[in-house]
Amino acid sequence: MRRVIGILLANPLSLLGVVLVALVVLGAVFADFLAPFPEHRGAVVDFLNFNRPPEWPYIFGTDLVGRDLFSRILYAYRISLMLGVVVLAIAVPIGVTIGLLAGYLGGVWEYLLMRLTDVFLSIPPLVLAMSIMGLLEPTLINGMLAVTAMWWPWYTRLVYTITRGEKEEGYVLAAEVIGASRSHVMFREILPNCVPAVITKMTLDLGFVILIASSLSFLGLGVQPPTPDLGSMVAEGADYLPDSWWLTVFPGLAILVAVFGFNLVGDALRDILGAER
Repeated sequence: MRRVIGILLANPLSLLGVVLVALVVLGAVFADFLAPFPEHRGAVVDFLNFNRPPEWPYIFGTDLVGRDLFSRILYAYRISLMLGVVVLAIAVPIGVTIGLLAGYLGGVWEYLLMRLTDVFLSIPPLVLAMSIMGLLEPTLINGMLAVTAMWWPWYTRLVYTITRGEKEEGYVLAAEVIGASRSHVMFREILPNCVPAVITKMTLDLGFVILIASSLSFLGLGVQPPTPDLGSMVAEGADYLPDSWWLTVFPGLAILVAVFGFNLVGDALRDILGAER
């Protein structure tokens, strides 16, 4: 713990990242208590306060139907974080397992699994997600499936590279000599050495998942109104720039804070896990 605190204090950007991520997570988890107008997350209309600039009690202003932007951003964070956690919870086990199999077994398995991975990696992530969402109804569940379909290959490539190097190490050869099964060698011997890199990438990817999901919503292919979503909020306000600037600026800044924070925390985790190793 002293080492972790020392690394964080030695790098102000890492400390800033922890603060930003803490604010995003706390805002999402406690949105019901922090949002001044929690009912504005849904289909609420208040034409007496529509399109108001930032002022008390609407510190981020209101949208075109009078809903408080600050409240909706907090609930949008909840949706974005839930999307990121679910996507990674599905994509990481798939990618890690395929990477272990391809890297350790080699031969035909390596060729087939890595060529499949290369096919997915050859398609730009946003284009693949748009193609999938174009075939499905634009709902939150389908958005998760679309993002998951393009995310697992990155973990496959990462774990495959590490496994190729680790399988020639002495501890792996020793386990094979004493008769350990292939599954034991892969998941009990090699996998623990992949965990630091996987955890670091997961932290970095949380921000990128939020960015991709917001991009889909910006294009009308993600979470649908009246559910608050950062991308759709930016899209709705883009037509009213520069007069109603708050409609786009504050949701855009919310995306920036989340992505920037998770990237800084990912860099800090890389330093911490590297130091522990």
